[in-house]
Amino acid sequence: MSARKVQLEPSPPVSEQMRAWSSALAAELRQWPQVRQKVFFGFSAFYRGKTMFALLPRTRSIFKENALALRIEKPGRAVRTLLEKDRRIAAFDKDKRRWFSFEISRDCDLHEALEWLGRAFEAARRSKKTQ
Repeated sequence: MSARKVQLEPSPPVSEQMRAWSSALAAELRQWPQVRQKVFFGFSAFYRGKTMFALLPRTRSIFKENALALRIEKPGRAVRTLLEKDRRIAAFDKDKRRWFSFEISRDCDLHEALEWLGRAFEAARRSKKTQ
């Protein structure tokens, strides 16, 4: 029996602007307690304990040219409402709705990106994998 090859869509290259934004966000995240950074298939992956909570593009984009990814496992009602209202956010693991992209379009979006990364960081704290 032969395995069937699956053709994956290539990720678009990351823009120079997004590299700069990712670099600034990564510098901030590295200062947070219990955070580790690893290189992960063209991305910088950020962990709190054993739980990955964010992906920042280094060489490849995350679905959209200027987006980062964050993981919020089992968001509460207030966070779910915020996720639904923010037009810059999209879920990309449709069934479980725990991984989200956040699209950055201008420098002032970095503040909100950090707020969302903070929510993902806190959700990772509550994760069973973190201990």
